Amino acid sequence: MQEKIIANYASHGFACSGERHLRIQDNFSFSEVTTDQIRTLIREVAKDKPDAITVFCTNLRGAPLAAELEAALGIPIYDTISTVVWKSLKLAGVNPKRVTGWGRLFREVA
Repeated sequence: MQEKIIANYASHGFACSGERHLRIQDNFSFSEVTTDQIRTLIREVAKDKPDAITVFCTNLRGAPLAAELEAALGIPIYDTISTVVWKSLKLAGVNPKRVTGWGRLFREVA
């Protein structure tokens, strides 16, 4: 699955300079990944100096870590759940800036 995600990003012009994964294959197990594990994975990817980092998976709790890690690393972090929430709010006519703690996407892009 990881290779397909990377290939999909590449097909849209986004090169993947680094990646980490947990080799988990069932959806429920992702919900058991701790925030410390997610922090570690994000920090490891940040060593590759990407323009942005995505937390790409159902049931990973990356959104609440985005603001903290963006401040520490200086790299935008886009969690797949938070990006869907952001877009849904925009489509509903609700200002995304009302969401706090989920990173700069919600603060800077109105």
